Formats: sequence, structure tokens, C-alpha cells
Amino acid sequence: MTENTQQPQAAPTTDLPPQYTPADVEGKLYERWVERGYFTADATSDKPPYTIVIPPPNVTGSLHLGHAFQHTLMDALTRRKRMQGFEALWLPGMDHAGIATQNKVEQQLAEEGKSRHDLGREEFVQRVWQWKEEYGGKILGQMRRLGDGVDWSRERFTMDEGLSSAVGTIFKRLYDDGLIYRAERIINWCPRCLTAISDIEVEYQEDDGELVSIRYGEGEETLVVATTRAETMLGDTAVAVHPDDERYTHLVGKRIKLPLTDRTIPVVADAHVDPEFGTGAVKVTPAHDPNDFAIGRRHGLESITVMDERGVITAHGPFEGLDRFEARSTIVAALREQGRIVAEKRPYVHSVGHCSRCRTTVEPRLSMQWWVKVAPLAKAAGDAVRDGRVAIHPEDMSKRYFDWVDNMHDWCISRQLWWGHRIPVWYGPDGEIVCVGPDEEPPTGAGWHQETDVLDTWFSSGLWPFSTLGWPERTDDLAKFYPTDVLLTGHDIIFFWVARMMMFGLYAMDGEVPFKTIALTGLVRDERGKKMSKSFGNVVDPLDWMDTYGSDAVRFTLARGANPGTDVPIGESWVDASGKFANKIWNATRFAMMNGATVEGPLPDVSAMSSTDRWILSRLNETVAAVDAYYEDYQFAKLSDALYHFAWGEVFDWYVELSKTAFQAGGAAAEVSKRVLGEVLDVTLRLLHPVVPFVTEELWTTLTGGESVVVAPWPSTVFVPGADAPGGFRDAAAEREIETLQSVITEVRRFRADQGLQPGQRVPARLALDGTALAPHEPAIRQLLRLQPEGESFTATATLPVAGAEVALDLSGTIDVAAERKRLAKDLAAAEKEKAQATAKLGNEAFLAKAPDQVVDKIRGRLAKAEEDIVRLQTQLERLPQA
Repeated sequence: MTENTQQPQAAPTTDLPPQYTPADVEGKLYERWVERGYFTADATSDKPPYTIVIPPPNVTGSLHLGHAFQHTLMDALTRRKRMQGFEALWLPGMDHAGIATQNKVEQQLAEEGKSRHDLGREEFVQRVWQWKEEYGGKILGQMRRLGDGVDWSRERFTMDEGLSSAVGTIFKRLYDDGLIYRAERIINWCPRCLTAISDIEVEYQEDDGELVSIRYGEGEETLVVATTRAETMLGDTAVAVHPDDERYTHLVGKRIKLPLTDRTIPVVADAHVDPEFGTGAVKVTPAHDPNDFAIGRRHGLESITVMDERGVITAHGPFEGLDRFEARSTIVAALREQGRIVAEKRPYVHSVGHCSRCRTTVEPRLSMQWWVKVAPLAKAAGDAVRDGRVAIHPEDMSKRYFDWVDNMHDWCISRQLWWGHRIPVWYGPDGEIVCVGPDEEPPTGAGWHQETDVLDTWFSSGLWPFSTLGWPERTDDLAKFYPTDVLLTGHDIIFFWVARMMMFGLYAMDGEVPFKTIALTGLVRDERGKKMSKSFGNVVDPLDWMDTYGSDAVRFTLARGANPGTDVPIGESWVDASGKFANKIWNATRFAMMNGATVEGPLPDVSAMSSTDRWILSRLNETVAAVDAYYEDYQFAKLSDALYHFAWGEVFDWYVELSKTAFQAGGAAAEVSKRVLGEVLDVTLRLLHPVVPFVTEELWTTLTGGESVVVAPWPSTVFVPGADAPGGFRDAAAEREIETLQSVITEVRRFRADQGLQPGQRVPARLALDGTALAPHEPAIRQLLRLQPEGESFTATATLPVAGAEVALDLSGTIDVAAERKRLAKDLAAAEKEKAQATAKLGNEAFLAKAPDQVVDKIRGRLAKAEEDIVRLQTQLERLPQA
């Protein structure tokens, strides 16, 4: 038997409602789990630790399908490990979401006719904290609805006191080690949010723009450049060409006139320029383009800023004060008037970056910012994966990880916001710069002031695996639960979050990795594989599906689609099917308990078991082994499929049905089957629990009388008394026998359906089973197939030889043979016509030469189906009794 250390608290009952209603079960069960402390980890226990820290959702956010997807998988992992005897910690928390949260509060103030500047920094920050307490954290309640088994006693927030101390500590260490510095570089700038933003906060989309070709220079010393941002030409400080481009060799080193200005700019040779693209000459604006900035650094060019932080032109002249887009059209008009425009293309569709928060077009901008020198940190992060200390799953995602960490640029960590961790640097009256740690006093006196910028949100979330456990203090939690075991997250943030946690974890924890495995998932898409977006109108609120089908249905649907690293399409019909699965679990378990299924006492000796009993226990052991293997490989889709097919396809559809005969007959065989069925349901419910926790909890506690399946032992191999099976019970002979039985029943059912017989319609039959292993199963065969004994007037009108047995049926009087023959003949003629038409088209060489591949493939599919239909219909006609 599988080990079950829980002692029944009450005798098992069958006091279950006839219908499963998730809303009546889920809420009360979750609160009971939390109240009993099932999810609260003990740092002082002797159990081996298992730790997952939740990727912290934004405090402004609500549960979307992406959250529900990843939370389902993390919950399944931790629930299983808890059942396996680990001290499982799934640590929850939220990110302060600097830009998003500040925007929320600024919108509130705008409704009051105020701005943050009316309040001042200190009062504004207090206002944000008030908003957080009142409106933030909506997602935490939604996580309860989903069934997240997180340790609420350890909930963290990236702006709480402990995590803020961790941020200050690591900033100070990095600064003292020369890994944080201040420099003027090109950054992504949002003119609406008025801050630098990270690469992940820039969303690219195809926009209709314009491509304008402009003639620079005078006389014979001219060349043509093309641009989509004509307004930036006011800040051009060079034109670049490739060193080997002979068309421009005579111009390299010379200066040419910059249109609309009184300046001349040099022509420089730089290998970055692609001579095959456009005219092979590019304008260089070092202050407003990252590539141009790099060219400018190589050639010592001046960087001229021509726009302010709101995207308004600041260059002296007729365009000063214009918005950047207004300036664009005005400048093109002025160039056109001077005869400088060589070509114009509109619309010119190209990729344009937009702020993910407000959709404003992002402006590359030269700005003084704080940076992390990533080279040594990124190397350590790469080495940890290369030497096997951290495994990436699926393994083929490792290349994307290495492409990022091996080519990482220095990281801009400053943001021009008020909400966030303020950079702990003070400036003195004589240019002094002092970095202050959390336990140090900042300098005081006239002229000293603190940096106004705050840190990038990703800076604090990069510390998440260890700061949440108490670092920089050496806490019991840190000693017990670090390093964490698995980071499960989407492959889309491998660059932005995963790599940062690796860098900071290895640095702060003296080379100890933050997690042992990185399990990467795909993204949730709609049922057609399209990205979910409000603009597409295909965004789904998972709470709506939970209300309709239950949380278990949503969880099972998401888990069943979770192939490692692969995007997950999901539609409501799939959730509906999962809801039906939950109902099937309920109904079949309830029926079994009403018919005496029990877990009381040991399993009977193998000699007392029927082949059906031995078969299901053998299949159960194979399923336990398969599910364990799939969990270790993060194959959630495969383990969910294995559970679905075993539970529904083998336990409910076959074993429960086959056992009905024994139950009705009574006696010792019935008692054996009741105990076996109880064992199978006990183990199956425990196997299912991590993915569908609610329905399994209600059923398992009712079946076993145990305290909770949450803390029940995870199933191991079933051992059967009297069976010589040291590795766990298996019976290949019983499996073959029942497979044969299944093939007989399936074939006769198919024949009945083909003849138009109703499922419950009884038919006289003679079974020739003597000498086969199916002989003992005749009562079950007759019951499942609705076959009654042959009478004196029995006439075999159809005979089915199946698997060495023979089933003779008397269909006289049950169907109108003439009408059925006429219907089948009509369908056969239609199938033969379809075959002829498809064959003719595929034999037409002219048609094949012109038709698209997908059209040809469709016709081939029609031909294959027609041929299958012809064989099926001919077989049905042959099996009809003679009129």
C-alpha cells in the first residue's frame, strides 16, 4: 500500500451533494487551509527545504491569465513538494511599480486639479502610500481565489523597511566596488512620464511615418541622407559613410553645410555604416540616437541636445518652442522650400518604440544618469549556467540567456520619479559626491542635498530571492531557504529580470546562486494563437471563468497547455471541458463511495483480486511513475494529460464500470473491488491535488476521513500483499487481458453506433468466449454493451470476430434494414463522387502547377477522408442483415 500517515478523524461518509458547485467549496476550503497554517513554512524544521519566490506582481495590477498560468504551475510544484515531506515555502509579495503607481496617483491629483508639485515630494510620497493601502494589492485577493498556497505570513513589498535596507546596502557595496557610476549616455525617455525607462518598458509597434531624403552640402560636395525623424537634424554634428565606400572617399575629412543652420559638419568614415542601405550615408545626431552616440564617441563629435524633456525643440531659431512632431512637418516644409528634399515616402511603415505605460512615443535622449557596470556581474551570471550550478529548462533557452548576458550593456538604474527607492547619494557644495549606506548618517550642512532620482524598479526586484528572506541580515529564513529551488517565469523576461537576479544574487551572496533551476514558460495566447491585447478585444479576465467554471477548471486548462517554453493558446471551450472533468471526478467518486468504495484496512491479497483489480493497480503504479517523471522535467502538459487519461479514461470509464458487475453480484469479490477502488481513488485524488486542489480536497477528506489532502503524503508505488514485486506491483498479463476486453467492447459499441442503435437499446447476442481470457468477463461485457441472452428465436444477423472472440448479434426488429441500407448507399455514392473529383484535380498537372500549396493540401485531405468514408460505409453495408 501507499503510505498514509494521517489517522482518520471520522468514519468516511457519502454525504456529498449530487452536483459539484465550485462556489460552494472553494472559498471555505482556502480559508481553512490558511487558518490551519498549511502554507506557513517553518525555518527551524528538520525537513529538507523547497523554496519558490513568486515573481512579484505590480501593486497596481490585477490577476490576468499570465499570472494565473504561472501561479498554477508554481502552486502545483510547491503542493507536491509539501506532500513529499519538504518544508515548502512559496513566498508572496508585490513590486512597488514605480512609474505605474506614480501615474495612478498623479491621475487622482489631476482630477482634483492638482499636480505632485503642488504637494511637494514628501507629501506626494505619503499620498502614494495611502493609495497603496486603499487600492493596491487587489491581486492578492485574486490569488486566493485561484488557490495559491503561498505563505501569507511572509508577504513582502519591495518598498517595505527590510527590502529598502537591502536596496541601500547593495547600492553602497556596488558603488564602493566601482560597479555603480554616474555618466551622460543615451537612454529611453518618455516625454509624458518624464523619466528614463528600461528596455522592457518600451513596446515596439509598426507605425505609419515618413521617410525623407535630404541633400546636405553645397555644389559638388553634397550627399543625401534619409531620416524618419527630420527634427533631429538640428542636432546633427556629422555625416558618416563606410571607410570602403569609394563614392564618398573624396568627402571624408571635409566639412559640409548642414541645411537650415549656419553650421558646417564633418564627413567621417565609420564601419558601423552599411554601404548597401539607402544612399550609404547617414546623419549623425549623438544626443538623440544610441548608434549615433557611439559614432560620436569614436570620432570625438559634439553632442547637441535640441529637445527638452517634454519633446519640445530648444535649438535657437525658427523652430524653437515647437513640439517634436509639429517641428518635423515644419522642418520638412522648410527643406522643401529650399529645394533640399530629394525624395519623400508616405506612409513609411516602421517600428517605433512606445512607453508601455502611457503609449507615448519614446525619445532617445542624452541624459546624466546612474549606471551599473555589468561586465563582471554578467560574466558571473553566465558562468553559473555554463558550469551547471544553475540549469535552464528547457535547455534550448540557454542560448537566448547567453546571448543576453554575454553581450549586456551597462544598465541605467536611475528614474526621474518621486515614488521608489531614492538613490542614496549626496552632493556637496564643492562638487563632493558621497554614497551613504543604510546604517550611515548622510552629510549635513549648507549646500548638501540628496540625489532626486529613484532607482529602477528592476533594481529592487533583482534582489528578490534573498532580500525577501532577510538579507543583509543572516536570518533563519535565509539560512534555511536560500538558495531557492526554482524560478518559474515567462521566457519574455529572461533578459530583464532573470539575468538581474542572477547578477545580484551571485554578487551579494558571495557566489551562491539565487536558484538552482530556471523553468521558463511560454506566454498565454487566445485560442487562435494570437497575443492577448485590449486593442484586439481578446483579453480574458480569469475571474470570469472562475465564476462560471470554477478555479480548478481554469487551473487544469492552463496546466494542460504548459509545454516548457512554448506559448499556451487558451479558449473558453477548453475551460468548459476542464469543468466537465472536475464534475466527472466528483460524480465518479461520489458513485464509488455510495457503492462502498473504502480505504479501511489493508489491500486484499493478490490471489483474491480479479484481473480487473490487478489491471487498475498496475496502471495506477505506471501513472504514479509517469507523473513523478513529468514533474521533475517540468512537463506540466504531459503530467496533466497522463492524469486526465488515467482518471477519466481508465478509472472512471473502465474500472468503475467494470466493477459494477462485481458490486451487483456481491460477495467476497465485491468487497475486494470496493477496497481496490478506494485505494485507486485515494491515490488518484492525491495525484490530482496539486493541479486541481479544491475538488480533490472535498472528495479526499470525505473518502478517507483524513485531515486534509494538502498535508497528505504524496503517492508512492502501490504494493499488493502476496505479490512478488519489490519495485511496486505490476501485472503485464492483466493489462493485456483488459486491453483485449476493451477492444471487444469498443468494437461492438462502434458497430452498434454505425447501425443507428441507441446506447441504451438492448440487443440479443451470443458470445463465443470459451477458451479465451475474456470468458470470466461475460457478465461485464453484456452489461456494458446492453446485450441480453439469446432466446429460442435468436437469429444471428451480424457476427463480429474480435480479438479471438466472436460476438453474434440479432438485429432483426431493432432497425429498418431496408431504410438503413438505402441511407448507407446514398452516403457511399457521395463519398465515391468526392473521391473522383479530388482524384481528378490531383491528376491535373496544370492545376497543380498554379494552385497554392495549402489548396493542394486541402484537396489531398478531402481525398484521404473520402477513401476512409468509403471503407467505413462498405463495411457497414456488409454487416447489415440480409433483407
